Amino acid sequence: MKKQLLLFAFSALALTSCEDDDIKAYELDMMKGDWKVSKIEYVSGKDNKTVIDTDIPEGCIAKSVLTFRTDYYVKYVAYTGTDANCQLSGTSEGTYTYNEETKDLVLKFKDEDDDKYRVTVLTSTELKTLQIQSADEAEDYDNDGVTDLIYISYKR
Repeated sequence: MKKQLLLFAFSALALTSCEDDDIKAYELDMMKGDWKVSKIEYVSGKDNKTVIDTDIPEGCIAKSVLTFRTDYYVKYVAYTGTDANCQLSGTSEGTYTYNEETKDLVLKFKDEDDDKYRVTVLTSTELKTLQIQSADEAEDYDNDGVTDLIYISYKR
C-alpha cells in the first residue's frame, strides 16, 4: 500500500511539473512571430479603467516590428520617415524572459536597460502588455497625483 501511495505521489508531482512546462510552451508558441503596435493607451492609475489618451501608430512608424522566437530571442526593427519614404532607422536584438504564472515579460536588448511588462492578453492575433515602470519612469499624465498606466497592444 505504501508503494502505491508513493507511486501515486510521484506521478502527481511529475504531472504537475509537466503541466507548467506545457502552459509555458503553449504561450511561447502563441507569442512567437512578428507583432506590430496597434495602439498605446494611457490609463488612469486611480481606477485602471479611464483612458486618458490613446496613440495609434501611423505611417512609417506603424511598420515597425517586434519579433519573438521560442528560444527567447527578441528583435525590434524600427522604421521612420514620411509617406512612401520609409527608412529603416534601427534594429535591436536581445533576449527575453517570460513567467507563465505571473505573466511577466522582460525584454533585454543589448546595451539597453531591461524593459518590463505584464502580459494581460495573449491570443494568436493579439498581445497586450502593461508596461512596468520604475519609480524614475513613472508618469502622471492626468496630473491627479497618481502614477498612470501604459498599455501597449500588438497585432499580427
